[in-house]
Parts: sequence; structure tokens; C-alpha cells
Amino acid sequence: MIEVNEELWAALAGRRNYPPRRLSAPGPDAASLERIFEAAAQVPDHGLLRPWRFILVPDARRADLGEVFAQALAERDPDSDEAARSRAREKAFHASCLMVAVLSDDPEARRIPKSEKLVSLGCAVQNMLTMAQALGFSSGLASGAAMGSEGMRSLLRLAPHEEAVCFLAFGTASDPRPPRERPHPSEFVTTL
Repeated sequence: MIEVNEELWAALAGRRNYPPRRLSAPGPDAASLERIFEAAAQVPDHGLLRPWRFILVPDARRADLGEVFAQALAERDPDSDEAARSRAREKAFHASCLMVAVLSDDPEARRIPKSEKLVSLGCAVQNMLTMAQALGFSSGLASGAAMGSEGMRSLLRLAPHEEAVCFLAFGTASDPRPPRERPHPSEFVTTL
């Protein structure tokens, strides 16, 4: 029988995805955020490019993010009313800690395929979610149609070779979720 680090397994098996609206204070403090970011730095990185970065959205900039959400909705649906745009703005105020995961596909580093860069970003995100779980916080991912909008690109000051991939939200779950049924490895592993 293989020995398993039970603390690591508990962190992996105990992780649940929570929508940002279900994550309230307290969220990670500065020391906890440092550990979460240190976990991101431990991932595979072909070519040592670090083809990703994370942008924290402080409380003071949540209203700016909300306006980007409302504007993106108005561009997608010109018939949206003020109530719908208001709901879009409110999304920026969910979760006590919010950040954006950014993929960098620098043209100078095209020898490494974009798919490998995206895998590295995904590993960084998973490490962050797992570390947050180990520190006692709940977390979740969110995306949406506003991610690629010009307003979002401008707010985040993205370079032409960067793209916002998703939001990471951290905090305390307002209603902890029970475990969900997970697939058995036989459902997703085959042999060539």
C-alpha cells in the first residue's frame, strides 16, 4: 500500500468551488496571501517563462471593475435595463479577496506552445486554491463574457500578448458545501 500524506489529501479532497457571491469575510490576510502566491511559484514552467501573473482587485477598485461588468453587458445586450446593469456591477463586490489570473503569450517566447503556458497557469491556479484550502479559506473561480472586453483589458492594463483568463475568489464560505460525487479514474483514464 502506498503511504499518502493525509494532510495533503485532506486539502485536495476537501476543496470545493464556491461562486464569489458565497465568499465573505474573513479572507486571507497579507501573510496568507503571501503563502498562496508562494504556492503558485512551485508549478511546472517549461522554459522558465512564468507565462502568467495575478492582479489583485483591492476594495478601492471594485467600483471600477463593476463599471467594466456593466459596460460589457451593455455592449453584449444593448437592450439590457438599468436593473441588469446594476446586478452586473454588484458582481465586483463579491468575495472578500478577488484577483484576476492573466496568461502571457509573449511573442518572444513562442518556442513554448501557448497550450503549455496555459497548463502552467492552470497549475498555478490549482496550487493557489489548494493552499487557500489548507489555510482554512474557501475559494472559487469565475469567468464570463466580460473577461475579453476592451474595458477589462484597459482596466487591467493588459499587454497585447496577455489575456485575462478568470477571477480567483477567496474568503469564508457562507454555506459550506457537502462533497460532490467525483469521477472514478476509470472514467477518465485509458491506455493506448
